Parts: sequence; C-alpha cells; structure tokens
Amino acid sequence: MAVVRGLATALFVLAIPLAFIGTNVRILANDKHVYDYAFGHYNAPARTGISRAELDRAGAELRSYFNNDQQYISVQVMQGDREISLFNDRETLHLHDVKSVFQFVNHVQEIALVYIMAYVVGVFVWARERPLKTLALHALSGALLTIAVVGSLAVVAATGFDQAFTQFHEIAFSNDFWQLNPATDHLIQMFPEGFWFDITMALGVLTIVEAAILAIASGVHLTVSWQAVRHRLLPSHQPAP
Repeated sequence: MAVVRGLATALFVLAIPLAFIGTNVRILANDKHVYDYAFGHYNAPARTGISRAELDRAGAELRSYFNNDQQYISVQVMQGDREISLFNDRETLHLHDVKSVFQFVNHVQEIALVYIMAYVVGVFVWARERPLKTLALHALSGALLTIAVVGSLAVVAATGFDQAFTQFHEIAFSNDFWQLNPATDHLIQMFPEGFWFDITMALGVLTIVEAAILAIASGVHLTVSWQAVRHRLLPSHQPAP
C-alpha cells in the first residue's frame, strides 16, 4: 500500500507541471492576440505581400484548424488582385504535424488535470486519508518542480535558442517539412523564428508565475498549519506553577 501511495503522490507532483505547461500552450495557441502580435510586431504583411486583413482571416482559420477534425488545411487569400493558396504542400504537411503535436499536448493536459482532480477528491476529500497540509506539501513540490523544469528550459532557450529550436523540431517531428524557406514560404514569414523565441519566453514566464502563486499559497498554508501545531504543543511544555 505504501508503494501505491508513493507512486500516486509522485504522479500527482509530475501532473502539476504537465497541467501548467499544457494549459498555457493551449491558451497561447488559440489566443487571437498572439497572432496579432506575430503579424504586427514582425510585419507579416510586408514579408508575405498579403494584407493584414487577409492574414487575420488566415489566423482565424488556423486556430479553427487546430481544434477541428480536418486533416489538412487549405486557406485561400488575396495577394494583390489575385487569389492564391496561402500554404504550399510542404507547409500544409508541416501544419498537419503541428496539429498532431498540439493534440498530443492537449491530451496530456487533460489527463494531468483529471488526475489532479481525482487525486485531490479521492485522497483528501472522500477518503480523508491525509490532512490538507500534506496536500499543500505535495502541491508545493509540484510547483517547485515546475519552476525548476521551466526555468532550466528558459535558460537553455535564452542562451542558445537557435540550437534548442532545431533540437525541438528534430525530436517533435519525424520529417524535415519544418525546414522552410523564409524567402518563399508564407508560414515562416508569418511566424518567424524571432516570434517563437518571444512566445517561448512568454510561455515560460506565464508558467513560472502560475507555479509561484501555487507555491506561495501552499507555503502559507504549511506555515499556518505549523504555527497552529506549535501553539497547541507549547502549553504542554510550560512548567506547572
């Protein structure tokens, strides 16, 4: 039984960073403001020769594609006075792979969230096997693990993003469709490497802030619990009059 409890606790601690990171990836991938930043800050209309209005519409279609059952995306836009396909075959295949990665991250996030809720309800609410201070300790461990992992990855990205970016793609994708030409391929013109550095840093900061909030809340609860126990014990150690 002790081994099962230990494994359940370890999975709970591990589920916390997975839930934080997965949730934030999901939010950023579907946030219109992220696309607005990419198109505006990196001047996508000038890079692509496509108007901002058409790019905004394409961004909306991308967000829809990442959340529907469509296998391959097809976006038609106006470039000047002619209609073109926004993405070529190579870009379309890469977006299919990107969608698969997003779906995997979404599934991991969902499993992590369900496990966290089941662990809390099953162990600390229904069964009442452990006090809340134990839950706070486990949550603190998960928050600190999140900060350590994300902080380490952020340092790696900040000191050598080009290499880290390449290694990520080599791990995440089984082909080279991600190797696009910035002179001709609209996808990389819309979302250049500089944008991915920015969004990686934003993901890291957002996750660390959330984990820090959880760590502080858990730490406060543990401190209050410790002080309550200390106050209960102190009178028993005072000398009798």
